[in-house]
Amino acid sequence: MPKTKAACPKTAPTLHWDGMTDRGRVRTNNEDAFLGLKFDATKVEHLGKIGEADTGNADFAFAVSDGMGGAMAGEYASRIAVDKITTLLPHAFRRPERRSMAEAGGVLTELFRQVHRALKYLGSSYDECADMEATLSLCWFTPGRMYFGHVGDSRIYHLPQAGGIHQLSQDDTYVGWLFREGKMNEREARTHPRRNVLQKALGGGNQFVDPQVGSIALAPGDQFLLCTDGLVEGLYDHSLLELLRASPAPALPPNPARRLVETSITRDGRDNVTALVVEVR
Repeated sequence: MPKTKAACPKTAPTLHWDGMTDRGRVRTNNEDAFLGLKFDATKVEHLGKIGEADTGNADFAFAVSDGMGGAMAGEYASRIAVDKITTLLPHAFRRPERRSMAEAGGVLTELFRQVHRALKYLGSSYDECADMEATLSLCWFTPGRMYFGHVGDSRIYHLPQAGGIHQLSQDDTYVGWLFREGKMNEREARTHPRRNVLQKALGGGNQFVDPQVGSIALAPGDQFLLCTDGLVEGLYDHSLLELLRASPAPALPPNPARRLVETSITRDGRDNVTALVVEVR
């Protein structure tokens, strides 16, 4: 009787990440923040700005946040938003075969609501934190799948290996809605005077906040870009695609996040600029 050939064990995807933030050319402080985490059922590890790891035995979370508020409240708001992920998300660790989209979406929705409550509490308790708000865009990577949550006008982009660029997150602005409905083109949306006026953010005067949640299957060669609105003030989507997928010119930095941030600052730079690039290998 012929022997059956044993199946080769499936290798878990490897993630490579690269992040950078800069205050830009005009602002005196940086109200952006970003985060990388590796976690399992027993431990949480803060990741460096650049790194690589496989997803076989742990989950990964990457996030960017843009804070708003008087004095130093904006810096506090974005820092609180990302720090809350460190304490809340690892409690939801379990193997992906036992996790449904409904369950993951529930975890992310509750996380965003807790961040919202924390910002509202601090804003009402301390004068220097009054009206503090933050955007938050979060990607939660598990073997074979990425779950995401989003509030505000920071962004999550997907660049599939086959080509192109797609914005997964929806800008919580009226201008963003007009663009999605086809009532405005990208150039009109990027130059509209009310493009940065948020309809939804964490904290501040918002009573309830329901995040956008979703998921996407992972494939080798996929790239994901998390960024604050300062990055796209200087770069259109086609420029993001070119800087991430094309071979960089000798004069540009080899690291994709630095390449994006420095190019955006050169072209605009009026706001803080943050980029976090995650590639599936």
